[in-house]
Amino acid sequence: MEEFLTVFGQARILGVQQILCSILLSFVLCTVFATVYRWTFQGLSYSRSFVHTMVLGGMIVSMLIMAIGNNLARGLGILGTLAIVRFRSPIRDSRDMMFLFACLGVGIGCGAGTYNVAVVGTITLCAAALLLHWSPFASRREYEGLLRFTMPAEPTMEGKVKDVLRHCCSAFYLIAMREAAQGDLMEYSYQVKLIDPSYQSDLVDQLHDIEEVLDASLLMQRTTVEL
Repeated sequence: MEEFLTVFGQARILGVQQILCSILLSFVLCTVFATVYRWTFQGLSYSRSFVHTMVLGGMIVSMLIMAIGNNLARGLGILGTLAIVRFRSPIRDSRDMMFLFACLGVGIGCGAGTYNVAVVGTITLCAAALLLHWSPFASRREYEGLLRFTMPAEPTMEGKVKDVLRHCCSAFYLIAMREAAQGDLMEYSYQVKLIDPSYQSDLVDQLHDIEEVLDASLLMQRTTVEL
């Protein structure tokens, strides 16, 4: 009977100071996560509402954990209530999902009263996120780019262009070729991998030195592909 009352009885009563301390600490730590997320964000569509969701989500979870306490019945009731709520905003990046999950973990730690776990976890995870952002770990497209130019479709011209590509690139592949200027010129698109990042301007300049080559441009793909 005592075990039944312990599980399904009243949850532990918290003081106002402890409730405010838990929610405010959750707010501070989630704001730290949100700031690190802004510093390390590399996507194409930044969402201010997602950053607010991270902060408010941690605070809400902290409140729910304090409301549940050690009461199993309340936990099941809140779980059933949350199951009804459907979040229709998709999270496109798995990295965004990890930041949101970390904020929810902070809320759980603050709500459960394990402040040391929440603080140490926030510091460690933020340090890891900054380290991964600043280091070249897992990067495979550091010197890759898309080269485009137009020129007459003559074998001699193609030979000159390939000589320049061999000088500046460790690898290059023709990915597209189409007519331009009503068929008088051909537009070429090459996937190139530079030998060194300093060769970006050299490659374009050497192509411009060839009189027949027009509108040469190089788009590096590190920031547009590895998101």
